[in-house]
Amino acid sequence: MAAEGGGKEMNEIKTQFTTREGVYKLLTHSEYSRPNRVPFNSQGSNPVKVSFVNVNDQSGNGDRICFNVGRELYFYIYKGVRKAADLSKPIDKRIYKGTQPTCHDFNPITATAESVSLLVGFSAGQVQLIDPIKKETSKLFNEERLIDKSRVTCVRWVPGSESLFLVAHSSGSMYLYNVENTCGTTAPHYQLLKQGENYAVHTCKSKSARNPLLRWTVGEGALNEFAFSPDGKFLACASQDGFLRVFGFDAAELHGTMKSYFGGLLCVCWSPDGRYIVAGGEDDLVTVWSFSDCRVIARGHGHKSWVSVVAFDHCTTSVEDGDLPAEFSGSDEEFHEQIHFGVGRDRANSAHSRLSKRNSTDSRPVSVTYRFGSVGQDTQLCLWDLTEDILFPHLPLSRTRTHTNVMSATSPPATGQTTTTTTTTTTTTTATATVPATNPSGTNGKDNTSNSSTSGNPPNSLPSTLPRSNSLPHSSNPTGGSTPNSHTGSSSTTTAAASSSSTTTTTTTTSTTSTKANSIIDSAFIATGVSKFATLSLHDSRKERHEKDHKRNHSMGHISSKSSDKLNQLSSTRTAKAEAAKTLGTLLCPRMEDVPLLEPLVCKKIAHERLTVLIFLEDCLVTACQEGFVCTWARPGKVGLLSSQNNPANSPSGTVV
Repeated sequence: MAAEGGGKEMNEIKTQFTTREGVYKLLTHSEYSRPNRVPFNSQGSNPVKVSFVNVNDQSGNGDRICFNVGRELYFYIYKGVRKAADLSKPIDKRIYKGTQPTCHDFNPITATAESVSLLVGFSAGQVQLIDPIKKETSKLFNEERLIDKSRVTCVRWVPGSESLFLVAHSSGSMYLYNVENTCGTTAPHYQLLKQGENYAVHTCKSKSARNPLLRWTVGEGALNEFAFSPDGKFLACASQDGFLRVFGFDAAELHGTMKSYFGGLLCVCWSPDGRYIVAGGEDDLVTVWSFSDCRVIARGHGHKSWVSVVAFDHCTTSVEDGDLPAEFSGSDEEFHEQIHFGVGRDRANSAHSRLSKRNSTDSRPVSVTYRFGSVGQDTQLCLWDLTEDILFPHLPLSRTRTHTNVMSATSPPATGQTTTTTTTTTTTTTATATVPATNPSGTNGKDNTSNSSTSGNPPNSLPSTLPRSNSLPHSSNPTGGSTPNSHTGSSSTTTAAASSSSTTTTTTTTSTTSTKANSIIDSAFIATGVSKFATLSLHDSRKERHEKDHKRNHSMGHISSKSSDKLNQLSSTRTAKAEAAKTLGTLLCPRMEDVPLLEPLVCKKIAHERLTVLIFLEDCLVTACQEGFVCTWARPGKVGLLSSQNNPANSPSGTVV
């Protein structure tokens, strides 16, 4: 619920927040809602969702917004940071009886100023194709509910297609439709096309072309959300059984899987370059998964309740060009060093060596930062930065060394300049198997910071230029543990000393996979060598306490009893517990201490009711809560556009605050 994990009295709603780019401000006059601006009584209703499309009209104001509130669906011109919203003039408004809209999606290919194709999914299972500009309803799919009777959870046009779209249901099935085909008057008959671990794809048996073209059954329980990769070739599915499954869409082949820490996964999104996937759900965490390595590379903890939406900010994300060939592009010395330490050719082929090459040829220092955001049922917005130290952990060295900047360890000295990263965190590199881990420089946060001068950066240089990120809600430990620049250090040092559990998963900093026998031996070797340090046992106890808090507040039974999806609830609880026990500590679901734990750059309460929308646009970001308010937050430097063109006296006066 909205007040879970923090009362409304304690946390006042924020109308602005600061990041390293500047100040994001809530534009109260650019708020979209129902025309009467009355907060919607959201009990028992489906989440408010928002869709955007640009119709490319000549006026330069081509953005259109669609959102659903309860039984109502609205379609407006979206003026964003330019002008105040005029809620008295929706282009189209629809009120449905007997069913509620649950999700929607525009087709960006066919959109023009005169016509748009909008798909709307409903709580009773139907999908409607409408044109809100022409005010037409062209088709209704699954009208008789012969294909699927359960709620539509997600609907998307297939990228690059004018006629194909994919629909997910709370039954756990997905269906591929063609707008040209009818649905038939009888229930479809299916023939198995492809089968794999916990998924199957069936084709529809019919003499004439009819919908659905394909049926996917994925996992157990509801399929909560899916997302196509930026190139449209892969499909990531977040399911109520807690699994992220990534498929090659055309071949219907499973590329990789990941398991949530516990509970269902509710949301999923791709990085703009398709290299990383972020998922969120009922474990209150955001989990970052590498597409190429098929493994969890980081988790983020900042929310106090379920995470309902995750999204990448393509405007703040800065990545090097990914067009380089896939073979190793670093030096031979780097390659042999990697092979020597058991990292293997897979790691050598990664973007890490491409970064080294670019760093030696470019005059600019390398900076790779992915910005993503999340909103949750705790009414909080969190922003996260994913930086090089997490994406490309250091190569293992012959002795234990501390770095504040991953590129200072890997880039050739030819550049002759200090490399600065956008949000750098302190990481401790541990030797894989060369010597027993003896750490003369110390491993707590204070020592890490003071040792930063050894790697080419002035000590304490980061806090002067970067805003301090919020501490984790439960880390009220003494100095050194809770500073934003030392959290990765503590999490990566504890990896090595994670007692017997770390024999299944290797240390994060070395990026080795547990499939290699020598890695498992190395990991155990480090665990025995490093666990003697008192500082590490302090970190361990903190991690254990954190894990106990999680388990106490969010046990499996507690989660499944709160879950909105009631399908097979009683029977699945026991199997879910058993499955979770099997996967925890494996590559599917590493333990908390086995991967870096991110802290949010920003963590702000911005609504009274649970948040259901987060969309990053060029000059603003858009959030929406269950009360039916769609809010626009101007990016730094963009807020003046609105105030200079509008007189607040004659603008609508409603606001979330």
